[in-house]
Amino acid sequence: GPLHRSGAPIMKILVLGGYGLIGAAVVRRLLADGHAVVGLGRDTAQAARAMPAVTWITADLARLGTAEAWRPLLAAHAPDAIVNCAGVLQDSARARVGAVQSAAIRALIAAVPSAGIARFVQISATRADTGADTAFMRSKGEADAALAASPLAWTILRPGLVLAPQAYGGTALLRAVAALPGAIPLTRADASVRTVWVEDVADAVARVLAGEVAARRVYDLVEDEAHTLADVARAMRGWLGLAPVQLVAVPEPLARVVALGADGLGWLGWRSPFRSTAMTELAAGIRGDPAPWRAAAGRPLLSLAETLARMPSTVQERWFARLFLLKPLVIATLAAFWIATGVVTLADLDAAAGVLTERGVGVVVGAGTAFGGALVDIALGIGILVRRWSRTAALGMIAVTLLYLVGGTLLAPDLWTDPLGPLVKAIPAAVLALVALALGEDR
Repeated sequence: GPLHRSGAPIMKILVLGGYGLIGAAVVRRLLADGHAVVGLGRDTAQAARAMPAVTWITADLARLGTAEAWRPLLAAHAPDAIVNCAGVLQDSARARVGAVQSAAIRALIAAVPSAGIARFVQISATRADTGADTAFMRSKGEADAALAASPLAWTILRPGLVLAPQAYGGTALLRAVAALPGAIPLTRADASVRTVWVEDVADAVARVLAGEVAARRVYDLVEDEAHTLADVARAMRGWLGLAPVQLVAVPEPLARVVALGADGLGWLGWRSPFRSTAMTELAAGIRGDPAPWRAAAGRPLLSLAETLARMPSTVQERWFARLFLLKPLVIATLAAFWIATGVVTLADLDAAAGVLTERGVGVVVGAGTAFGGALVDIALGIGILVRRWSRTAALGMIAVTLLYLVGGTLLAPDLWTDPLGPLVKAIPAAVLALVALALGEDR
């Protein structure tokens, strides 16, 4: 069969989670090596536009919890190897950790022997264990254990804190915290952290698939030197080109309160990096043993400083870092504004209707318009808090504001010069909704 430049055969490779932080880097590397790639994920439309060379399968791992569910998919695409890059930090409205990281992968492992798969690469985590204290690490450990007990040519790769040009979750939060003006607020600033460059992870996957390192092994993909979380935050601030500032210790009770709030946001569909699992993993540290992979690959992985040098920052990175924490503030402000507007209207419906009736609108129509408008305002305010509805709600806010401005201009043009500015003040609210639309994507 055809060979790629390393001399190993070209393969068709199924990549689970192929558009995530690690998955996208793995996919790009495999394509560059000449492999055919089949990507699987729940939301593949954007990935299909960004990486059209990949054959994309739209499927929810949570619904692939049996070997029978996997077999038709494997038969249809006939991959030679599988790379699992899928992951879920914590149970939420979007996904269940155990279903995605344990049940689905164990079912896939059971289905694979009958499909003739040559190699199976599992992207795990350095604390993965069946007895771990978080569902994230426990479910990873369950999948790892099932894979290790299988007859497959398996390899388990366990990255440390993955750094990449793009940033999600914890790495995005690190950028945001490092970019705050005046101080860097941290809890567990002394936590031990080992990083890894995302391209080193992709290279490790490529080497495993090419047979360049021994199979049926577990390798931690971490740099040689450990850092404190404070060291990493300072390095990230310097990478952004910002002047040094003092660190401020965030009390753990306050961090736990924030984490509980972030857990609640998870059930509204938001992927907050402040969730309890992230805080627990931060307290435990991101460790790992670099020696086995160094011996297998013949070289150490890039250090934190070397990684940052490979991906120089520009104004785009500074924009992202500064806007990351403003996004929840924008959403919360819009929700509070629209809900409060509706509640205030309902609290004094006669006064609200009077704005219309005093200008010739009938009493019934005026009262009905004020009441209906208040309900719409409250619905939009609640809607933008729910991730699945947030885009529609933001568009609705813009549309309602335009309708309000047009109607106000036609029925009560004098309100444009009212000292309280009821029409003028609506414009910034619409602009803030535009900002929410621009910041809406999280992947």
